[in-house]
Amino acid sequence: MMKKISNIYKTFDIVVVPFPFTDNVHAKNRPAVVISSYDYFNNSAEHSILAMITSSHHNPWPLDIPIKNLKSSGLEKTSIIRLKLFTLDHRIILKKVGKLSLIDQKNLKKNFALAFNEIGD
Repeated sequence: MMKKISNIYKTFDIVVVPFPFTDNVHAKNRPAVVISSYDYFNNSAEHSILAMITSSHHNPWPLDIPIKNLKSSGLEKTSIIRLKLFTLDHRIILKKVGKLSLIDQKNLKKNFALAFNEIGD
């Protein structure tokens, strides 16, 4: 049963979401960062576009972003933002734990722009 929507998340919020394993039976709670806009998407869609956060540095992906300020992020261990993107209903988000610092926001914006630089041409 889905819970009632009580929060609309904002860009750069760090949230905890259930990530499914490949068998689709079990899920593990993992952090993610909201990358979509409150004003232009999250508020009206009641969904957010998120990027995965992982503490694993094995098998790096292009444009991985190390999180420099763990305190503001609410994360306990050294982590990276990985540009594995997904859209999630706000009722599935378990909680907000922090927000990216300004330097981490800047690094995410820079790498996100690099990943999609041909779209604007």
